[in-house]
Parts: sequence; C-alpha cells; structure tokens
Amino acid sequence: MLYFRRLWNLAGILCVFNAPLIFSMLQLSVWAAAMIGILLAVAFVLINIFPLPQRYPSRRLGVLRGGTDLLILFLIAVTLEIIWMVCVGILWMPEPIDWPLFWINAGITLLAASILFWNGMIRVYCTSMQLGIKRRIVGALLGWVPIANIIALFFICRVTSEEYRFETEKQRINEERKDRQICKTRYPLLLVHGVFFRDSRFLNYWGRVPKELVENGAEVYYGQQQSAASIADSGAELKERIQEIIEETGCEKLNIIAHSKGGLDSRYAISCLGIAPYVASLTTINTPHKGCIFVERLLGQVPAGACQALANTYNHALRKMGEQNPDFMAAVSDLTEQRCRALLQEAPDQPGIFYQSIGSKAACARSGKFPLNVSYHLVKRFDGENDGLVSVDAMQWGQRFTLVSVPGRRGVTHGDMIDLNREDIPGFDVREFYVQLVHDLQQRGL
Repeated sequence: MLYFRRLWNLAGILCVFNAPLIFSMLQLSVWAAAMIGILLAVAFVLINIFPLPQRYPSRRLGVLRGGTDLLILFLIAVTLEIIWMVCVGILWMPEPIDWPLFWINAGITLLAASILFWNGMIRVYCTSMQLGIKRRIVGALLGWVPIANIIALFFICRVTSEEYRFETEKQRINEERKDRQICKTRYPLLLVHGVFFRDSRFLNYWGRVPKELVENGAEVYYGQQQSAASIADSGAELKERIQEIIEETGCEKLNIIAHSKGGLDSRYAISCLGIAPYVASLTTINTPHKGCIFVERLLGQVPAGACQALANTYNHALRKMGEQNPDFMAAVSDLTEQRCRALLQEAPDQPGIFYQSIGSKAACARSGKFPLNVSYHLVKRFDGENDGLVSVDAMQWGQRFTLVSVPGRRGVTHGDMIDLNREDIPGFDVREFYVQLVHDLQQRGL
C-alpha cells in the first residue's frame, strides 16, 4: 500500500509538471482543461501537505518522514522529467515547435519542482537531529551546483531515512517492554553533570538519555551544582541536593550516575561530607579519577596572567547568567593529576556502596567535534589513549570498569557518552547503553 501511494504521488506530480503539454496533445477544450487543471492543483497541494497519510510514532518523525519522501519524489520526478523533455519535448515534438507552450510547461515544471523541493528541505532541516549543522550548510551551498546538488540531496535522504528507521525501531522496542519497566530501580537516579555545564530543562546536558530512562520506568533527578567550582564546593552543593531529594521523596537512598568532574564531586560528597548512608551506588562516566596530566602541564606553561584573565572572563560571564560564585581556576586546578591522586587517598570508597566506572575512547582526532578534535592530540601526547579530554587509564576506578568502543575510525568521545550532540553513532546506541546500565542496577536490587 505504501509503495502504491508513492507511485500514485509520483504520477500526480508528473502530470502537474506537464499539464499544459498534456492538455495540448490531447486537444482538450478550455473547460475540460480548466477542470482537470484544478483537480491536479488540489492533488499537488494534498501531496505536499500529506505525502504519506499514515500514523507515525511522533509528530517530529511524521514531519521528517514526509519531508524525506517529498525529496525522494523530487529526485525521481525531476529525473523522469528531464528524460521526458529530451525524448518527447524535443526529439518527438512535430515541427514547428510551439515555443510559447514549451516555455509555459517549463515554467510550471520549475515552479512545482521548487515547491516540492523546498517543502521537503524545510521539513527535514527543521526536524532531523542527525543532519547536523555542517551537513545542513554543505547541503544549502551545494544546492546551487549542478550534479553536486543531486549528490548532496541523495546523501540527505539517506541520513534522514536511516534516522526515521532507527527512531521508529527504538520506539517499537520501548513499547514492547513498556510493562516490564526495566529501569524502575529501587532507588531514584541522580544525574550529576561535569565541569563548565549546567543542568537545563531547555538544553539537557544528558541529551536524549533521561527521556529514554523515564520511558522505561526510571525516576530521574539532577545534581544542579554550579558549572565551575572546586571539588569541595561542588560536593557540598551535591550534599544539599541529595538531602533535598531524600526529604522531598521519602526515598532512603539514591543511585548516582556522574559524568566527568561530576564523578569526583560525587566521591567527595560521599566520602568526606557524610552522605554515604544516602547513596546506594555511584557510577562514574569518563571521570578523570587519576587526573589529567595535560591540564597540569598547561597550567605550568601558560603565563599566570593569561590564565587569570581567562578565569575572570568566564567567572564574570557566568555571574551574569545567574551563578553565585563561579570559580574557573579552582575547577581546572582540581582536575590535575596531583590533585586527583590526592583525592584517591582523601575520599576512599565507602562500604555498602556499589562503585563502578565507565569510559570510552576516540579512535582519532576526527572522532570528536570542536574542541575535542583539537584537544585529542594534546591529551594523547601526555596521557595516552583518551576520549578527547580524559585518558582511558585515568577513568578506571571502582569495583568494575567498562570500556566503550566501536569498530572503525569513529570511536566514542567524552561528549558522546552524554549524548551531547544527539548523534546516532554506528555500533553505539547511547540511549540503550544507559537503559541497560540502569537495568543492571535494578537487577542488583539498587
């Protein structure tokens, strides 16, 4: 039925493209041509509004699928139209050629094709999460280059088609296991962000992960600590947040999942600030437990004045955005190898808490987006294999360590582990990874 609908749409579009020429060849009367023309115009409008009238998993995916189908119809229709114009319009048209009719037909074809193209492009540009800014810019620039625009459009259709297929499959899986509530843990989850970021409901630090966890039964809260502060200060903020959640919900404990410096903040709060009785587990994601040697080297080589100027600029900007006491230098200094190794002694693991760490590695600099593609080589020089910021060796800590990797030259970066760019990485489904991570906590009775 789906393919029949597409063929029907394609036939209607080709009739619209060539309406004047067809009417002339059939020698229709003015009234007959007008009636059929009105019907074709209505059909063309309906095709643009409802490319494939069917039920979709979500409104966004419906618009994305419709836009993709419009672009595919555009590619096929324009290709067939060129063949038609060459074979029929020039080679087989009897002499003399009716040039006014030819140009009227060409004008209608161009107008209808433009509507079809821009309708599809606007739909996919506004709804696709996988095209990215770079692909959108390249597509827009190549749109004016013959041949190259066809190749770019083919690539866009391939990306959006795969995105629709992937998202539809994920929603099908979630629907099938909905009743099982595989992420409904005994204790709620507390997601703790890393340095230089804040929890925001408008641009979630954890990307699409929290929504996926909630759909599978999880109860999710956020750390809400400041973006840049010392480990001790951030740990104190986390302590207050944990106490607030305990009082608000009546739950006995929390399962903490912390990314990057958030893992250090959480360890300090647990071991040094007395909240161990309220924590069931701590899972750290790409946390520099043994520190970052490259940070230490940079702080030793960059002039103190330059460091302070950068810190002052950052602190001033964050105060304008509402933070009370941002401290850039304290946050960075606490990531050095010396400070993190000292923390290993100051904040030992507490009994009764399940500790585990997770890490990933980038295959090369091109694995990550800016600035991770720049920092990768610097980190590799001083720290070895890394995720663009933290070395694999520094991430290892706790009762269990899991290293995430994918075949090929893509790798999984520091930002990929929190779905920062909302990118679907071949071989690594970040949302499903967290679902299974939390499901494991559920299986442990936590």
